[in-house]
Amino acid sequence: MSDSSQAKLASATVVVTAGRPAGTPNQPMNVPVVLTSTYTASDFSPQPGDLGYGRWGNPTWTALEDAVGALEGGPALAFGSGMAAVSAVLNLVPLGGTVVVPDAPYSGTAQLAGELAAAGRLTVRPVPMADTDVVVSALDGADLVILESPTNPLMDVADLATIIAAARARNVLTAVDNTFATPLLQQPLSLGAHMVVHSATKYLSGHSDVLLGIVVTAQESPELEQRLHGHRTINGAVPGPMEAWLALRGLRTLALRVERASANAAELARRLGDHPAVATVRYPGRPGHPGHELARTQMRGFGAMLSIELNGSAEQAEKVCAATRLWIHTTSLGGVESSLERRRRHGGESKLVPESLIRLSAGIEDVEDLWADLSQALDAAV
Repeated sequence: MSDSSQAKLASATVVVTAGRPAGTPNQPMNVPVVLTSTYTASDFSPQPGDLGYGRWGNPTWTALEDAVGALEGGPALAFGSGMAAVSAVLNLVPLGGTVVVPDAPYSGTAQLAGELAAAGRLTVRPVPMADTDVVVSALDGADLVILESPTNPLMDVADLATIIAAARARNVLTAVDNTFATPLLQQPLSLGAHMVVHSATKYLSGHSDVLLGIVVTAQESPELEQRLHGHRTINGAVPGPMEAWLALRGLRTLALRVERASANAAELARRLGDHPAVATVRYPGRPGHPGHELARTQMRGFGAMLSIELNGSAEQAEKVCAATRLWIHTTSLGGVESSLERRRRHGGESKLVPESLIRLSAGIEDVEDLWADLSQALDAAV
């Protein structure tokens, strides 16, 4: 199906149809796993579109990239992990340049930016994502801004349209980590972002069995795609074909998974707000959340991620995580299974994250079973 035809379809249809080969009789419906390191060369010098070598391209990668690109609205590049994708984006900053980042971002992003700053490669300006005026002020003289909305794990909501417009007016590159929202709930390129970043390990793949990253660039910025592709090639930050194939298979159920997991998250957030062990529920879908109205207008749903702060200590939060049976105590998220973790257990987590904060990734299980398991763990902590 052509790109123009895909553009007319709903996202729930695009996740099923995009990235498939042409419907030729007696041929596979899905792109196969192409396991090769080398391709037969064309005559004379390499020609545009030649695959040539396994680090340059792979048909299985291309199918995944076509599908995610159709969802986000721009050309996509797959990387070996979400951090490989973030690293490629940070590499766009010139030597001695400045990058604006959330003051409590995904810890991997914070650690990598911090290491680059310590090495004198760039300067980092941390800002609170929910304070639009502060973010906009920090853009002066910057080269890149990396936005998260909602942020990981504080669930703050950034005014993407306003910040992106301000960045463009200052010739600052914008990259939005869209891992939490997924392209089904939020499409930052349509708001003017230059790039969208995904840890495809999470929702896009959805089954906790691959490591992958994605960067999608705006249609009007082919030079960015070329620079990112060059970085991926020369640094070897490439995905495996089996991982790309698994991610594409997982992507086919993204709409169903996001719908069910988001419904579970909304109901759990409502119930958690009444539990005596819980001091604060951080979920943009709750009317009391500071970013609720902005999220309601900016997103097509509130997602399946939420965080809670306990009326207690870090030790009590750890006990809650250890006491669940259905909820898996693990550091990742976005799979079909529900998971939770006290984020400050990691040394690289921002000190702005409360010690008793537990990040929850609602899965697709029955919500009553999830609540029974979570509430008994919380009851024991009261």
